[in-house]
Amino acid sequence: MLSWEEIISRAVIFQKNWKNNSGIERQEGQTFEKDFMSIFGVDFREGFHEYQVTLNDGSLGYIDYLLPGKILIEMKSKGKSLAKAYSQAREYIKALKPEEQPSLVMVCDFKNIEIYNLNKDIKYKPFKVSQLKQYVRIFGVLAGYKDKHEDKNEIELNTKASYKMAKLHDQLKEYGYDQHALEIYLVRLLFCLFAEDTGIFEKYTFENYIKSSKDDGSDLSMKIMFFFSILDTPIEKRMTNLSDNLKNIRYINGKLFSDTLPPAIFDEKMRHLLLECCKFDWSKISPAIFGAMFQGVIAPEQRRELGIHYTSEENIMKLIKPLFLDELYIEFEHSKATEKELENFHDKISKLKFLDPACGSGNFLILAYQKLRELEFELLKYLKETKQLSLFDINSKVHINQFFGIEYEASACEIAKISILLMKHLLDQKVSNYFGKNIIDFPIKENVNIIHGNALRLNWEDITQEGVDYMLGNPPFIGKKYMSKDQKEDLKSLFPKKIKVGDLDYVTGWFYKASLIAKNNCNTKIAFVSTNSICQGEQVAILWKPILNENNCKIDFAYRTFKWENEAKGKAAVYCIIVGFSNMKNSGKNKSLFLENGELVISTNINGYLSNADDIFINSETSHIQNRIKMIAGNKPCDYNNLKIEKEEYLDLIEKCPSSKKWIKKMVGAKEFLHSQERYCLWLVDCGISELKSMPLVVEKVKRCREARIAAGTQESLKLAETPTIFREQHNPENYLLIPAVSSEKREYIPIGYLDKDTVPVMGTLIIPNADIIDFSFLTSSAHMAWVRAICGRLESRYRYSKNIVYNNFPFPELDEKIKEKLEKTAQKILEVRKKYPNDSYADLYEPSFMPSDLRRAHQENDKAVWEAYGKKWELGNESECLAYLIKFYQDLLKNKGIE
Repeated sequence: MLSWEEIISRAVIFQKNWKNNSGIERQEGQTFEKDFMSIFGVDFREGFHEYQVTLNDGSLGYIDYLLPGKILIEMKSKGKSLAKAYSQAREYIKALKPEEQPSLVMVCDFKNIEIYNLNKDIKYKPFKVSQLKQYVRIFGVLAGYKDKHEDKNEIELNTKASYKMAKLHDQLKEYGYDQHALEIYLVRLLFCLFAEDTGIFEKYTFENYIKSSKDDGSDLSMKIMFFFSILDTPIEKRMTNLSDNLKNIRYINGKLFSDTLPPAIFDEKMRHLLLECCKFDWSKISPAIFGAMFQGVIAPEQRRELGIHYTSEENIMKLIKPLFLDELYIEFEHSKATEKELENFHDKISKLKFLDPACGSGNFLILAYQKLRELEFELLKYLKETKQLSLFDINSKVHINQFFGIEYEASACEIAKISILLMKHLLDQKVSNYFGKNIIDFPIKENVNIIHGNALRLNWEDITQEGVDYMLGNPPFIGKKYMSKDQKEDLKSLFPKKIKVGDLDYVTGWFYKASLIAKNNCNTKIAFVSTNSICQGEQVAILWKPILNENNCKIDFAYRTFKWENEAKGKAAVYCIIVGFSNMKNSGKNKSLFLENGELVISTNINGYLSNADDIFINSETSHIQNRIKMIAGNKPCDYNNLKIEKEEYLDLIEKCPSSKKWIKKMVGAKEFLHSQERYCLWLVDCGISELKSMPLVVEKVKRCREARIAAGTQESLKLAETPTIFREQHNPENYLLIPAVSSEKREYIPIGYLDKDTVPVMGTLIIPNADIIDFSFLTSSAHMAWVRAICGRLESRYRYSKNIVYNNFPFPELDEKIKEKLEKTAQKILEVRKKYPNDSYADLYEPSFMPSDLRRAHQENDKAVWEAYGKKWELGNESECLAYLIKFYQDLLKNKGIE
């Protein structure tokens, strides 16, 4: 594998060799491809030049170059349409076998390169052949590097830039510069640095201006304040005797430089730091990650983990594409039939309104704006290429004033405003460069509609005025236990009084408020990112019942639990979902559900549990709906580790106090059960006082337990201090079936099993005392697992089993003697097979990659017997049909009981 240094060196040579080429595809295409692949150490002969494929219409196509599984290259002569080249490439890809499908598509006209990553479904920023060395990491897969290597590079750049600004921030702060003024001051400096490297200013304008100050920095404060004032002054109002390099600097409106700030006094060190910042190439930093970078600048404790604040484009696109982008691209293709249809489509996208009611530093709005402008760019190119548009008529109709945001943090508002302006400039620049016509808008005449305030207290329709087409974003993730008093009041003021807002997370406020708008505006479509908790357990009935039933909404698409992350060190480990919904009148027939494994399921309905089944709202029940054996939670010791005994301590205790062995039992929580770990506890339920006193070491542990309960000082702990020899509960059935409360989502079955009175179940377990073998058969079946996966809560992505939600609502069928006998037989077989592996833990036995084949077969036979009990014969793995049946069965049970 070549090092990146070698790859970059080869890219520089490639750029030089192809600097003055003729750009004729037939003459130079193959040589270009060969030289390009050699940059990454790939022998050209490993792939195929002019690779023949049979297209859908039966005609033959020829791919310019294909390296199966990695890259498809489509070359065009200079000046030819790369948009058409990509459309052509997409048709070729449809004709390839699955194993030939490339991860990258490159289209090139010998001068410009456009790259599409099919795995991520994104298009990278186009660049010129002469800039290849800056973008080689995009092609890391060709050299054997991981597909996401270039994302790490982006974060590395972000971090490097942040550290440069952070040093200046810290010095200003140390000298006592006001924090709020400091944040605004840094935003202005960031703008100037970015402006210099992206063509807003002439190159080196700002850097040379800083260099013209005294070496000791004594005059730099006033020079910078003067520079800011010039940026805030229209050119026609500036003094005529200004130097030429200042006289012609663009006027920047939008109030970025209008407020007067206190002067920030510089010294020699600070001047040097600012000049160091000027040397960095800020054009490499996307405006979409300015917020993350700025967060790292102003929050020193977060700099080591800057990636936590960086939201990748890949994740945001999961929401943007199904919400509006896919649909608009389809409409664009259909509009190509006539010039009038294209004009109407152009007018339509220029009037769409977008709102992010928790916009933070603007990532979602920036990317939504960027993608809409890129769609418009494709439209303009098509009109120009088909001669339906003259150069004179080329102009952008998509404006930043179509985008609205609400944000609680003032500094984030400012970052969002400037980031959108910077993105607008880059896109104007891109269109101008392509068509050779200047459409760059300075001074910017459009408004950036970012409102500072509490989104749950503001009227969103007042902000967007005449309605909104799309609402999107990533509202704050604050669990119900961690909300402040004011946040709880926010929910109370929003939801109807009948709704138990005390059981809801803070993020639900955004979902509910958006649904109220959709109820009255059929055209509004919504998609938010959320923690997965709002589509699990008790929150589903509380939140989604009013949204779907009372506010007349339907879920259009959803991503089930996935890890919201990026490739940075210290990356955030938040397990999220995405839910898109709208008024049922505007909701399409087919719904898209993206499963945890990435599989896309097309369904006619997605319910509040994000299952492709009918709407269902399962309430917390204190007993089983069919009056089956009660499931209870394991004991809560409340002993502050004084009645528990670790394995090493156990041997020492019975050696020093042999009579204590009689009063020691094995203790099992979820971890001990799954991983065959040994722990013990004192079980002194029936121990008399005289016998207790004969065991001094045990007496000492009891005393410590009492003292710890008193020290805790709660009403419960003080009450328990009166009985320091026992746990809070004393569940110790003769025999029982145990289910771990939390278990890995990777397992096909939650491992459950029988234990007896010699083992005490504690927190993290659920038990069914005296459960029979039929209970085991059903609860270890794939049918029950379908139910679990659909409605159980999650801890991160792991299953969090609930007796009140999952077990007490699980519907059991009526059984005749014949099927009972069959279920007993298949369940017993599972238990027998397990005994063949005494040295393997349940965690090992039920690891999908290592599950013994005879154990898997035993489970599959049991699954079939359970299905037969329901009167069904589902195919293995057909969980959706199974779940749909169970939901219908459950609903019928409730109807028969007279429960709506």
